[in-house]
Amino acid sequence: MTPTPDSTELTYGSYLKVPELLSLQQCRSVDPETGEPEHDETLFIIIHQVYELWFKQLLHELDGIVEFLATGQLGAARHHLKRVLKILKTLVGQVDILETMTPAEFASFRDFLANASGFQSVQFRELEFLLGVKDRIRIDWFDDTDSVRLEHRHAAPTLWDAFVGVLDRAGYEVGDAARQRNVQQPITEDTTLQQAIIAAYDDEGFANLCETLTDLDEGLQEWRYRHVMMVRRTIGTKAGTGGSDGAAYLATTLFHPAFPDLWAIRTAF
Repeated sequence: MTPTPDSTELTYGSYLKVPELLSLQQCRSVDPETGEPEHDETLFIIIHQVYELWFKQLLHELDGIVEFLATGQLGAARHHLKRVLKILKTLVGQVDILETMTPAEFASFRDFLANASGFQSVQFRELEFLLGVKDRIRIDWFDDTDSVRLEHRHAAPTLWDAFVGVLDRAGYEVGDAARQRNVQQPITEDTTLQQAIIAAYDDEGFANLCETLTDLDEGLQEWRYRHVMMVRRTIGTKAGTGGSDGAAYLATTLFHPAFPDLWAIRTAF
C-alpha cells in the first residue's frame, strides 16, 4: 500500500511556507529622518518578487505546452495557453500598481539598488528563449550558474518549433527550412511555412491554436509596452539601474513579434 502522507501537523502557513515568504522582503534603503526603510521600497520588492513567481509558473506552463504539442494533445495545449494568457494579463495589471509610485517616491530608494536591475532577470530571459527571442541577450552577461540555465534554454527547441512539428506531422508542407531550422537562431519569416499555416486555418482546431498563439504574442507585446511606459513615467530618460539604458533599451523591444509568420498571414484571408 502507498503510505498516506502525515498531514496532522500541516497548516496553511506551513504548507505555503508563509513565515519564510514574508521574511524575504528585506529593504536596503534608510530614510535619513526616521532611520527606517523608505516606505515604497517594500512595494517595489514585493511586485518584483511576484513577477518572478509568475515567471516561474509561465515557464512551467510553457514547458508543459511544448510537451503537449509534441505528443499531439492540442486540446490540452490550447487550454494551458489560455492560462498563460491570463497570467500575462495579471503581469500587465501589476504595472498599474507600480505606477501608483511617483518618480520622487522611486528616487527615495533607487540609489540603494546599486547594480541590481530587472535586465538581470534570468527567468525572463529563459521565457524569451523559450518563445524564440534569442537575439537580444548575451549569455556571458550572467554568472556561471545562471549561464548554465540560459545555455540549456538557448540550445533547446522553442514553442514555435513545437507548433511547426504539429503542422508537419499533420501533413502540411512546412518546408525543409522550417523542419531543419537552427533553434538557436531567432525566428524569421518563412513564406513556405506561411502557406502551410494558411492551409491549416481550414481546420478549426489548428485555426484556434494559431489564434491563441497570436494572443500570446500580442500579450507579450502588451506587457513590453506597459513596461516601457512605466519606466518612462518613473525615471524618464535616465539610465536604468545596473548600467542599462532604461526606457531607451526597452523601447527597442517593441513591435518585434515572437511569431512573425502568424502576423504576416493576416493579409491572405
